[in-house]
Amino acid sequence: MDAPKIHTSYWMETYGCQMNTAESNALEAALQAAGMKPAKSAEEADCAILNTCSVRKTAENRIWGRIGFFQHLKETRKMTLVVTGCMAERLGEEFLREAPAVDHVMGTNDKQRIAALLSGGSDERDVRYTFTESYHKEGDVKSYVPIMNGCNNFCTYCIVPYVRGREISRSPQSIFDEIDRLEQSGVREITLLGQNVNSYDFTWQGNSLRFPDLLADIASRVDSVRWIRFESPHPKDFSDELIQVIAREPAVAKHLHIPVQSGSSKILGLMNRRYDRERYVQLISKLRSAVPTVTLTTDAMVGFPGESEEDFLQTLSLMEEIRFLEAFMYYFNPREGTKAVEMPDQLPAEVRMERLQRLITLQRSITHAHKMQRCAGKTEVLVEQVSKRSATEYLGRTEHDEMVVFKPRANVAVGEFVPVALQGLVGNTYNAEHLV
Repeated sequence: MDAPKIHTSYWMETYGCQMNTAESNALEAALQAAGMKPAKSAEEADCAILNTCSVRKTAENRIWGRIGFFQHLKETRKMTLVVTGCMAERLGEEFLREAPAVDHVMGTNDKQRIAALLSGGSDERDVRYTFTESYHKEGDVKSYVPIMNGCNNFCTYCIVPYVRGREISRSPQSIFDEIDRLEQSGVREITLLGQNVNSYDFTWQGNSLRFPDLLADIASRVDSVRWIRFESPHPKDFSDELIQVIAREPAVAKHLHIPVQSGSSKILGLMNRRYDRERYVQLISKLRSAVPTVTLTTDAMVGFPGESEEDFLQTLSLMEEIRFLEAFMYYFNPREGTKAVEMPDQLPAEVRMERLQRLITLQRSITHAHKMQRCAGKTEVLVEQVSKRSATEYLGRTEHDEMVVFKPRANVAVGEFVPVALQGLVGNTYNAEHLV
């Protein structure tokens, strides 16, 4: 039997959600601890790892395209190709049958095996999901911190529960320890991650620690971390207690992403979202009453099976009523293995596309109006990097996740919070004056 090959360099590609990004960061830490170094390009690496997404068909199509690229690359040089993540979990050994360029397929619970496999170590499988700490690159001022994984909701259009498994919460102490380490390394903003982050529940010291308690505990512990964010919460689990924590704790950013998906109660029922339009609107009203400065973003889907023109108009009217700062908008894309694929009254692609364009047009006008209202206002930004376009400009973000470019009038360092006056808008980026 041949000895396992020991790889010295890797190329990582990550697709999909922030959880995949966090897990790729942790995997990079494991690869580098095993003596491997990141390659400057895919063509120079002796192994490539694709951390895949399976939420939408378009994401999977991109992966197949990249596999074709690596198959061509492997015709001219030796390298190992590993496919991991949700698409690997969904398709499994089909990758090996359909794509001869793929050498190893590892699902969502198998990522911890990759470093050992590529560095010549043990390839023993552990079917349990393991939380690992994020890899902090020198100079990073923001970081993701996974606190739970999986989902129990089974929305009829979503494949996440099938590829991520049931909900499992991470121990509070390991979360606290990671945040302490990130603070010491210069991180100034953290985002708590989970497929359904506000369903976090961990039995600790004999008691059930739920998400509002965890968030309050983290807010009381941090010092140099100024902004704590979390994604993505489910509206049905957004409690009054959580709203109180957001309002009370200065460190919790007053900017929230709360997916709505549809403005039609009928469609929300078909989606198995377990809230209706009225309940969602009440939630937003409570939030804005308790936190007047809060800004909101959302996810919205059009073209779900059975969606009538009236249902779609209800989505448009909800977007008008709530006026989100921004929205991620998409049309229903059937995913094999979900209940929605088998539902009657599937809509033609041209109807879904036409409705999506109408929704995008509306939301763009709302976003532009929001941003124009903010011009000439004063705010604070976290300096993230020197602009790639000009060495004399810096890029920063506000508490409300708005991108700002400014020329410093005094010494400024990445990771600092600085006051600026917003002066104009180019695309979705503000020009600002540095206030000293």
